[in-house]
This record gives sequence, C-alpha cells and structure tokens, in this order.
Amino acid sequence: MTAEEDVVDSGRADMGEKVKLQTLKGAVFLTAVASAGMVAGFGSTLVLAKKKNPKWFNKGVMATAAAPESGTSLALRALGWGSLFAWCGVGLLSFTVWKLLGVHSRSEFRQKMNSFFPSIPKSTAAGSEPLDWDAVFKSSK
Repeated sequence: MTAEEDVVDSGRADMGEKVKLQTLKGAVFLTAVASAGMVAGFGSTLVLAKKKNPKWFNKGVMATAAAPESGTSLALRALGWGSLFAWCGVGLLSFTVWKLLGVHSRSEFRQKMNSFFPSIPKSTAAGSEPLDWDAVFKSSK
C-alpha cells in the first residue's frame, strides 16, 4: 500500500465513525423528544383530571373499601399486560412471516420483499427539493 491509499482508507474509516456518531446522536435526540412528549402528555392529562374533579381523582389514587385496588395500580397492571401482549403479538407475527418466507438472514428477507413489492424509483421531481422556509413564512401583503 502506498501512503495515498493509507490516507484514503483512514478517511473512509473517519467517515464511517462520523456516520455512526451522527446516527447515535439522532437516536438519542429522538428518544429524548419522544420521552419528553410522553411525560408532558401524561402530566397534562393528570393535571386536567385533577382540576376537573379533585374528589374523584383522590379516590382513584388511594385504595378504599369500595375499590380495593387504586386506579394507578390498575392502570399500571393494564399497561404491563398491554405491553406484554403487544410485544408478543408483533414478535409472533414477525416470526410467522419470517418462517413463511423461508429466509435465513435479513439480506434474504430484503431481497424477498423486493421481489414481492415494486421498487419506488428515485425521481428528481420538484417535491424532492429542500423546502424554503423563508418563503413559507413570508407574509404576502
């Protein structure tokens, strides 16, 4: 190998690391935004429920003789069972499709799906250009 080839190879490795780092940063950002949205939505719903009827809200928080299980524990139990059923259902569906197609790797699965569904051609239509936000928010007086 010559010195030029070493420089090219190290440049490719640096680009690969940059792409991985950018992907990781994107995943962390999207996870943070989704988590913040869920917490904000759940919190605003709780505040709205408590503001609407504080008496019934407090009855749901603590277990009483009339309701031996609090509303929060019931909701958490329902969330747990729902999550379990969702994960198992998607896993079972994925496994079934995988076995019915008779594939042994993700690349085979991708090739099989490409044979079933038509490919979407890349076009240079006007819709593929980046959106000019200045033009969108420009007031037309």
